[in-house]
Amino acid sequence: MDSKHIEALLEKYWNCETSLEEEQQLKDYFAQGEVAEPLREAAPLFRYLHEQKSKHITDVVFDKQVSDQLRKKPRGKVVWWTFNAARMAAGIAVVIVAGYFVRQEIRASYPEEVTDTYSDPKLAFEETKKALLMISKGFNRGQKETSKIKLFNQAEEKIQGKDKKEEATI
Repeated sequence: MDSKHIEALLEKYWNCETSLEEEQQLKDYFAQGEVAEPLREAAPLFRYLHEQKSKHITDVVFDKQVSDQLRKKPRGKVVWWTFNAARMAAGIAVVIVAGYFVRQEIRASYPEEVTDTYSDPKLAFEETKKALLMISKGFNRGQKETSKIKLFNQAEEKIQGKDKKEEATI
């Protein structure tokens, strides 16, 4: 089969646009063994699909495979207990380590001793007033800017309202 034709089919396959017949052509091409160099990357996929399609499993074979797998697994309370103990130990270790790091973070974020920065309460009150006034001025400035945005939004809504009316008349 022509490699250009196969490349075109592969491109359609990767884009999920092939028919069942075209996919069968691809599977047949890659199953033959000799594949052109640019197409070798896709060959294992199609060979795998071809092999899986040729495998048939009967009820008897399936039951035998499942029972063999079950017989291979070790049974008993020792395995169960060991598994649960390991899970519990891992959970406890995670909780302890998390608690340690949370505690370290809390210690780092709070100073050991809180001290007053001002010894005179009147001076502290005046400084607090200055800070609050500065914050208030910042909020007022922000409020003025948001009123400009509000006007812009209202104008935009009017324009959109006119556009909607024009669309309704058309």
